[in-house]
Amino acid sequence: MADKTTIIVFSGDLDKAMAAFIIANGAAAMGSEVTMFFTFWGLNILRKAHAAPGKKPWMERLFGAMMPKGPERLGLSKMNMGGLGARMMKWAMRRKNVSPLPQLMEMAREQGVKLVACTMSMDVLGIRPEELIDGVDFGGVATYLGEAYEAKLNLFI
Repeated sequence: MADKTTIIVFSGDLDKAMAAFIIANGAAAMGSEVTMFFTFWGLNILRKAHAAPGKKPWMERLFGAMMPKGPERLGLSKMNMGGLGARMMKWAMRRKNVSPLPQLMEMAREQGVKLVACTMSMDVLGIRPEELIDGVDFGGVATYLGEAYEAKLNLFI
């Protein structure tokens, strides 16, 4: 087995996204080749905050309006309280010098962590490639499995 780590990012919750990127950065810093596979709600982490969606069918527009756009808009998995919990968590993290999610994402990209968006989930949710941040690769389950079969560590968050 190669020194590889894969992380499936299924959740779009702030706390889970933070955990995924902290683990990814730690693994990359230890020399592991890291692939993060974003599927379903995890794709919201990769969405641009102000992407122009273009013309879409009504169902895709509805999904787009209901889902958060980017890491700054994510809520907590527990105690979100209409966004108040997420704001409190961000305040507490700043006080403890914990890097915010956008900074963790940038650190991951600088360390060569591969970010892969699930094309099947993108199709189902009506997310187009131009709505995602730059530097994202695209692939399906075979892409993820190809990486996972070679990895020492596989996580699902």
